[in-house]
Amino acid sequence: MNSLQEQTKIRELALSQERMPLFETLVNYAKKETTPFDVPGHKMGAKSSPLKNVLGEMTMKMDVNSMKELDLLSHPESVIKEAQQLAANAFGADHAYFLVNGTTSGILAMILATCKPNDVLIVPRNCHKSVMNGLILSGAKPVFIEPEVDVHFGISHGISVKNVEKTLSAYPEAKAILVTYPTYFGSMNDLRTICKMAHDRDITVIVDSAHGAHLPFMPGQIDPLTAGADIVTMSMHKTGGSLTQSSILLLNEGRISGKKMQKTLNLLQTTSANYLLMSSLDVARHELALYGYEGYKALKPIVEKAIHEIEQKTCFEVLKNNYLKNKCSQSYDWTKLVIRVNDCGLTGFEVYTLLKEKYQIQMELAEGYVVMAVITTADDENSLGKLVYALCEIEKLYGNKKPIYSTNVTPKHVNKLMITPRDAHYAEHELVPIDMAKGKISADLLMIYPPGIPLVIPGELVSEEVIQQYHYYSQTFGNVLTESDLKDHITVVKE
Repeated sequence: MNSLQEQTKIRELALSQERMPLFETLVNYAKKETTPFDVPGHKMGAKSSPLKNVLGEMTMKMDVNSMKELDLLSHPESVIKEAQQLAANAFGADHAYFLVNGTTSGILAMILATCKPNDVLIVPRNCHKSVMNGLILSGAKPVFIEPEVDVHFGISHGISVKNVEKTLSAYPEAKAILVTYPTYFGSMNDLRTICKMAHDRDITVIVDSAHGAHLPFMPGQIDPLTAGADIVTMSMHKTGGSLTQSSILLLNEGRISGKKMQKTLNLLQTTSANYLLMSSLDVARHELALYGYEGYKALKPIVEKAIHEIEQKTCFEVLKNNYLKNKCSQSYDWTKLVIRVNDCGLTGFEVYTLLKEKYQIQMELAEGYVVMAVITTADDENSLGKLVYALCEIEKLYGNKKPIYSTNVTPKHVNKLMITPRDAHYAEHELVPIDMAKGKISADLLMIYPPGIPLVIPGELVSEEVIQQYHYYSQTFGNVLTESDLKDHITVVKE
């Protein structure tokens, strides 16, 4: 699609996206003089409280329960149904489903809707922890694909077409393949080719697009549905502008029916869906559809200017599209500002902490070599200017040391899977010190958060590398989450 066709499509879309049926109905209801004898118990903020004083009267009045005029998320028939259909139209899907438990619930639903116990699910090893939970709930057998490892930036990118083709050929019985697109760090593989290869083998393609809600509204980008994915879950709250915890699942009918997907979601979502979250999805969709394209078009030169200044004024390096294309034949979502800092003698963890404590700048994450900022249309020259100034000052005041390199920053291999995550979850367990766990089967999930990518999952063999990485992240940033109550311990399958 050329630029003119793309702009024409966006304009036509905007004309049909003016309404916000759920949000408008909710606001109208909140403005009525209703005497509530239903839940929630705060009764539309009837009493004064610290919460009401901060959030305001209208917010409390909009926090209501399901009723006929406001529809029901599990069986939508009116305003929620209309709002979801508008979202489906905006994103180019047959069906859209509002999620009030984040993309986590969408990922669980995608797996449960496509895989039965013992079905093979092909998964990138650098997937989110919710995928591992989906494997436990579904009983599916994972086949992991190693991602493209970037030693220079100390991060992982997407899975390659070559590795996908090799895995699909080795496991023709696979029911589905899950692709992360874009990855947390913004890399995007050739999803169109992956979808074609999978569909030629009658394998369903499900996509974790938690960080890609904006892609359909960015000039020149290919979103997952356009690439041919069957089911996509995206975190509207991350890059789309809705409230935290609100996401959307998108489905194109064919391999999975809309009826089956709704039934699966009803297993996972609350029957008391939050109307503030749902209405924020309605508003965010409206904003993206009407103003997203022009917003991102205007934002790009501002981001490019910031990147130029960072690289001209410091020894920091920013991840860019040409680098990714040459490195691993993948493209890049430029709204993920990945900044490599270790050549200046600083770790990403140190820069992250300095930005927060000295400059009140909250970055999305830190890794050994990099920090990352997520950019949206809510950013401007002022916010990016503050970041550039702070980075320049940090490099001047704290940098100019010997470059830092560590063997623990990037994984060298995929852990060996001994039993399925489900079998490990239900096996007898024992708690051992992490340093004594080598050679044992993990029943625990050790996870770096953010981004929520596991070091080891239930069913995998604990290797020396896992132990070293655990200590590296615990000592440098303290952001390894475990399911154990004791520090430096891990739950393993009892021998």
